[in-house]
Amino acid sequence: MNGFSTEDDSRHGHDQICCLIDNNNRCTNQAGNASYSKRIQKTVQQRKLKLVRDDSVSHIYICDFHKSVIQSVRTKRKRKDSDGDNDSLDGAEDLPEIDFFQMPVNTLRRYKRHYKLPTRPGMNKAQLADIVARHFKTIPVIEKEALTYFIYMSKNYKSRFDQKHLENAHG
Repeated sequence: MNGFSTEDDSRHGHDQICCLIDNNNRCTNQAGNASYSKRIQKTVQQRKLKLVRDDSVSHIYICDFHKSVIQSVRTKRKRKDSDGDNDSLDGAEDLPEIDFFQMPVNTLRRYKRHYKLPTRPGMNKAQLADIVARHFKTIPVIEKEALTYFIYMSKNYKSRFDQKHLENAHG
């Protein structure tokens, strides 16, 4: 062998079966060109999938089924310039993070009072911020409607600051 693959070598690869054991059952699907690399093994371990490599096999190629299973559990990141709905499984991966612990206590109390959140008396700021954060994440928002409403309101109803600014400029 001189390090180059021959036609015979490449045909041999198509006869291989998936190198994975899925939930204690050896996969019998034909292996594709995707390999079970260290990075993929780490993803499988983190996501607690019941997949392990069969050490008796000399290759690390996996079938298309397991490739799609692994890809489906990987963290989905939305491109900044992409359009469309969020594909994440739990919906929280693309949300901006709001640090309620940095807000003043009075703001947290007003939020609590506005939404009538049940709390026990004498809560400290950290406990209040935690309750407000959990509630805030449950509020459903239809992004297109919110943006449309915001643009409509900003064009048609000027804020008090804008009115004062216009009065000072003309007066």
